[in-house]
Amino acid sequence: MGTIAASIRRERTRTGLSLTELAKRAGIAKSTLSQLENGSGNPSVETLWALGAALGVPFSHLVDPPRPATRVIRAGEGPATHAERADYTAVVLATCPPGARRDIYRIIVQPGEPRLSDPHMPGTVEHAVLATGHALIGPADDPVELRPGDYLSYPGDAPHSFRALAPDTSAVMVMEHI
Repeated sequence: MGTIAASIRRERTRTGLSLTELAKRAGIAKSTLSQLENGSGNPSVETLWALGAALGVPFSHLVDPPRPATRVIRAGEGPATHAERADYTAVVLATCPPGARRDIYRIIVQPGEPRLSDPHMPGTVEHAVLATGHALIGPADDPVELRPGDYLSYPGDAPHSFRALAPDTSAVMVMEHI
């Protein structure tokens, strides 16, 4: 909740909107907005979408915490936001910086020697969601053990590797080029 509170306050300040004006534009009560900025509210997906639209920022900018160079989100973890009118939960794994390009790959790997990758273009970030199997993925000098559903992001502009620890290990890989 602290991340969301700080993000709403930051974006409202950036746009120069008062609490009253932002609440009006988002169609929510001023008291609700005040609670959210103070970290004491529990916003729904719909409320955050309305605030994002009123602030001119994507939903993800309000819920995604600052991220380190290497980040792991295990299955069942991450900043979850729930809908009011459906059994729906959104977990933002990563946001796309302005001007970035993403390539998405499905990877299937068998146990054996790891796939060692040389650094890609400066600014490249790789994202992996392990679909099946078991693997060591990430920076060549400090790979992370992943199981199905786990997410990892790491610098793609440094040496990195992917080593399957189980047959038919598969992952979705996203390469983000800035």
